[in-house]
Amino acid sequence: MAPSTNDANQKLSRNALIALVIGSMVGSGIFALPASFGRATGAFGAIIAWAIAGTGMLMLAQVFQSLSRRKPDLDAGIYAYAKAGFGEYIGFASAVGYWIGCCLADVACLILIKATLGIFFPVFGDGSTPIAIASATVLLWSVHVLVLRGIKGATALNTVATYAKVIPIFLFIVVAAITLDGDVFTGNFWGTQAPDASDVFTQVRSTMLLTVFVFVGIEGASVYSRYAQNRADIGFATVVGFLTVLCLLVLVTLLSYGVLPRQQLAGLPTPSMAGVMEAMVGRWGGVFISVGLLISILGNYLSWSLLAAEVLHSAAVNRTMPSFLARVNAHDVPSGALWLTNCVIQLFLLVTWFAEYAFTLALKMTSAMTLVPYFLVAAYGLKLASRGETYKAFERARIVDWIRAIIATLYAIGMIYAGGPKFLLLSSILYAPGTLLFFLAKRERKQATFTPLEAVLFAAIAIAACAGIYALATGAISI
Repeated sequence: MAPSTNDANQKLSRNALIALVIGSMVGSGIFALPASFGRATGAFGAIIAWAIAGTGMLMLAQVFQSLSRRKPDLDAGIYAYAKAGFGEYIGFASAVGYWIGCCLADVACLILIKATLGIFFPVFGDGSTPIAIASATVLLWSVHVLVLRGIKGATALNTVATYAKVIPIFLFIVVAAITLDGDVFTGNFWGTQAPDASDVFTQVRSTMLLTVFVFVGIEGASVYSRYAQNRADIGFATVVGFLTVLCLLVLVTLLSYGVLPRQQLAGLPTPSMAGVMEAMVGRWGGVFISVGLLISILGNYLSWSLLAAEVLHSAAVNRTMPSFLARVNAHDVPSGALWLTNCVIQLFLLVTWFAEYAFTLALKMTSAMTLVPYFLVAAYGLKLASRGETYKAFERARIVDWIRAIIATLYAIGMIYAGGPKFLLLSSILYAPGTLLFFLAKRERKQATFTPLEAVLFAAIAIAACAGIYALATGAISI
């Protein structure tokens, strides 16, 4: 598709790309970390979890950086890399999985906004009451109208929100560092009275999907590569954004263990960072963090809306999705993709009424849906380095990229394993009907829907989806 006349006005600077990466990652997750980790593990397990997640995600960030340089023709990388490496249906699955993950991330944002308001206005409850869902619906479609007015304006607002949101987080870190109680931290260190290796392993495994969720968004600059003023900024923005967010996440998690005993951390209501701040400085601290959280999540929500629509649009432009998703409006916004995205978010929002722990479910399902696309990106980087494609003979960078890609690939596989069969089955329930979009795209092109290998893959997904539905119906798994 030829660029529109507005394309030059939509280009994003390096700082805007960095803000997009940070804005995508710093959102609802970081404000829920104290209680989420408190329920799962002690400080030692948290250190191990962040070491694993930090290493794995850093390698993934560097794979994105390498691919942005070596495959500059591939826009919307999270989808395009999977398609280029493994075929059309797998590329489609990566796009639809990432898209649904973005939708679920937006649902988590909406729930947490209302849960935060519920601290002051009980009618919102935990974010899944009828009033909360109704008001979240109003917010959903208000942002929809904003984004339709132009990507540039939306990303500018996101940049402002990104700078604004880090202020309460930095204040929390400073206050927690000053008031840290060494005895409390020591008491929380092992997370159990009689620690052993299996105990620590179980604790660490239970945090893995949490760590994936807070890093989702690392690919923000890559997904928006077609809007970059300079493609060299894409990899830089990805790595700088990742390292900034990693520091914030580790400090928020570990310092909280020096403020309250683990049992009290685990029992804090969402957003738990507000509860920790209140314990340190009084009621005003909880209110301050809550206001900061609202700003943070609104920016985070906006980032996810942009990313979700963009990946659908890019796949449609490449004819892997139906053509109506390739439509753009007068402001060069992918309006068809945005309408479908927000309709799906609305549907998920209604489902949260029936979920026992709606926020936790949305958080973990976001992680589960995005892990497969991450795995495919890492595997594509590994494939390029293994074959030497785009590399010169005896180029040292090939060995470095191969090591990074294999670590990122193994990390993604490990995270999928850590999530367990429940989330694989629930993911399949979403992947299977999503394939309808692939069928429509193939029908438009008058082509057979699947190759033989793709048919086998879809059959496996359909069987897993049926098993997941049966498990839900019988109570074997629950939401």
